[in-house]
Amino acid sequence: MSQPSSRQGLIDYCLRKLGYPVLEVNVDDDQIDDLVDDAIQYFNDRHYDGAARVYLKHKLLPDEKTIVRTGITSSTANSAVGIATVTYQEATNFIQLPDTIIGVNNVFKSDANTISSGMFNIKYQIFLNDLYYYGALDLLNYAMVKTHLEDISRIITPDVQLRFNKKQHRLYLDIDWAMVNENSYIIVDCIRIVDPSDFSAVYNDWWLKRYLTAIIKKQWGQNLIKFNGVQLPGGITMNGERILNDAIREIEELETELKTTYELPPMDMIG
Repeated sequence: MSQPSSRQGLIDYCLRKLGYPVLEVNVDDDQIDDLVDDAIQYFNDRHYDGAARVYLKHKLLPDEKTIVRTGITSSTANSAVGIATVTYQEATNFIQLPDTIIGVNNVFKSDANTISSGMFNIKYQIFLNDLYYYGALDLLNYAMVKTHLEDISRIITPDVQLRFNKKQHRLYLDIDWAMVNENSYIIVDCIRIVDPSDFSAVYNDWWLKRYLTAIIKKQWGQNLIKFNGVQLPGGITMNGERILNDAIREIEELETELKTTYELPPMDMIG
């Protein structure tokens, strides 16, 4: 079937592209399973269709708040010059995220008490002094000023500071937990992989099908290269090196295509 909708369907499709059953593809089933996992992991990490933006909501229970507030460790650095001993403190407790989360963009403020409000808010003061005559402003100028004020507000009253590494699956929040009310919600703006076991359309992705075919072909060539020059009955000679070189070239082309066509560009740094 040219439109695979399952893991085995994808494997069968790739093997047919390599000539099976007319040709015997000398790759073990366990090797193919490993290659499928590698291809899907690469797809999830680099392809823009391999991950999706989601919002996870967690209710902070009273006992959880106590744990994160008390999770502080100290470390000491010594020096023979200058300050002899410096002690640092670090928040070590965290919120565990699902293994499918590979990135965290932001954590939304969960309670109004975490930001200044009323007449002491920086936005209010700037509007009070600069926008005293609203009727003289057109909509474009208002939008530009509002965007500028939001940037200033993020500097003076910054959002939640967070730390996350996808190998740990731990979300560290460097905030004053005393300002967060119990039973309030923490909303995490994050990136989650698109699991093909839940969304079978991944198996039919055009780039993924070609990439898996190429890396299976590479494994086939690596398996045969040790038999180069061995003559089979009928005078047939194996040429695993030719298969390997063709596969390497195809993989390089596909990875270049991924970077230039399907991978999201890096964010610009402006400042």
